[in-house]
Amino acid sequence: MASLILRIDGGSRGNPGPAAYGVVVSDPSGAVIERLRASVGIQTNNYAEYCGLLAGLRYAVERQARQVRVYADSQLLVRQMQGRYAVKSPNLLPLYQEARRLARLIPDFAIAHVYRDDNAEADRLANLAMDEARG
Repeated sequence: MASLILRIDGGSRGNPGPAAYGVVVSDPSGAVIERLRASVGIQTNNYAEYCGLLAGLRYAVERQARQVRVYADSQLLVRQMQGRYAVKSPNLLPLYQEARRLARLIPDFAIAHVYRDDNAEADRLANLAMDEARG
């Protein structure tokens, strides 16, 4: 897979609360290749967002993607990954460091902010994972 598009989202019901992420993996034409989702326990929204990013990056690295574009509605996560904001949370720092490490393995990596309306499927997957975890 030469090129992948990752639309990621994470959320929690309560902050912290039951949390999960959703990732939509597409090819450049927009055709969905994979949908990823998982519960991450009792965590913050930002923690869940990073877990979604990590899941997407691991997927891309395992498939040796040469180009990856990530779209997320978390402005904090995007700006931290772009180096525009510092990561101050000790809880997020290891996740950020791992995300940066994985991103460096991708020759052409970029991440951009999108509005929530443009990320509806990833949000739906995150909510589905929260629902499944609750039983």
